[in-house]
Amino acid sequence: MMITNDPRWNDLAKVLVDYSTETAASDRVLIIMREPEVFPLVRAVSARCAEIGAYSQVLFYSILLEKDLMQKGNDDQAAWVPELWEYAMNWADVCIDLRGARNLYDYRDISAERISVHRQAEGRISALRTSGTRWALTRVPNEAFAQQAGRGTDEVMDFYFRAVLQDWEQESKRLQQSVEKLNGTSRVRIVGRGTDLSFSTAGRKYIVEDGHYNVPGGEIYTSPVEDSVEGFISFENPGVFAGVMMEEIRVEFEQGRVVNATSRTGEDFLKRLLDMDAGARGVGEFGIGTNRNIDFFCNDILYDEKIYGTVHIALGRSYKECGGLNESALHWDVIKDLREEGQVYVDDKLILDRGELLI
Repeated sequence: MMITNDPRWNDLAKVLVDYSTETAASDRVLIIMREPEVFPLVRAVSARCAEIGAYSQVLFYSILLEKDLMQKGNDDQAAWVPELWEYAMNWADVCIDLRGARNLYDYRDISAERISVHRQAEGRISALRTSGTRWALTRVPNEAFAQQAGRGTDEVMDFYFRAVLQDWEQESKRLQQSVEKLNGTSRVRIVGRGTDLSFSTAGRKYIVEDGHYNVPGGEIYTSPVEDSVEGFISFENPGVFAGVMMEEIRVEFEQGRVVNATSRTGEDFLKRLLDMDAGARGVGEFGIGTNRNIDFFCNDILYDEKIYGTVHIALGRSYKECGGLNESALHWDVIKDLREEGQVYVDDKLILDRGELLI
C-alpha cells in the first residue's frame, strides 16, 4: 500500500502547484484523480491549492471505468465526449492530472477498433486541456507499474521521487543552453539499429520540457516539417498505447507519411492507430530524453521518453508552439534507445552519440 503520510507528497504538490502550473490565488483548479491509489497526492495538491487561496475541484476516473464503457456500451457511447469534461476544461484555469497505473493487459479482450474509437474522444478532451488551461500531469507508480518495469515496489517509488523532485529551475537553465544551439538548425538524421531516418526542422522551434507539463520532465522537443520525414526506424522496446503493447515496431516513411508499419505483437492495433484520422500517419514530434534520474524502461511513455540517451518520435498531432501544423486525435510517442548503438546528427554535426548528449 502507498504511504499516505510521506512528506515527499507535499514536496511534489508544491512542484505541481507552484512551479509546473504557477497556480495563484483565485485560480480555478481541476484535479483529475485517475485511480484510487493516487489519493495521497490528490490530498496534498488539494491542500496546497487551499493554502495559496486557489479553488480546486476533484474529478475521479479509472481505466476500469473506461473498460466497462468500451466493453458494455455501444459505438456511440464509446465515441462520446462527456459534456461534463468539456465544461470542466472550460471552467478551469489550471488542470492537474494525477494518473495511476493499471495492468497493461486490462484492455486485452476489447477490440482494437473500439479502443481506437474511444481514444479519439479522449484525444479531443486532451486537446481542450492543452489549449485552454495551464496544465501538468504525472503518473504515480504502484505494484502494477513496478511489475511492468520489472522492479520492486519500494524501489520504483524511490525512483519516482528522484525523477520528479529535482531543482527544475536549475535544470531548465541547463537545458535552455542546449536548445539555443538547436534552434535555427534545419536537418536531423537518426541512425542506429534498423534505423536511418531524416527530416527537416527548418523554421521550427525546439522547446524544453522542464517539469512544466510532464512531471517528471526532462526532454527537448520540436515538430518536424510535415512532408519532410523520409526513411525508416525500428524500436527496441515495446510501444504502449491505451494499455496495448506492440513489440518490435518498424515504421517506414515517405514524404512525411507512414507508408508501412509492422510489429511482432499488436500489429492490428498499430494499423488501427495509423488509420485513426487523416493526421495519424504524420510525425508530430521529435524529442530527446534528458532526465538522468530515469535510467531504465518502465513501459510507460511518461517516463520512457525522458530517459537520458534516448530519442522519440510521436505519430499524429504536432505542437503548434513549435510551429507544427499536423492535426490528429492521436499523439503517440515511441522510444528509440541509442545508448548502446546509434547517433543523431543535426546539420551534419554529431549531437548525440551512443546515449551521450554532446551539446
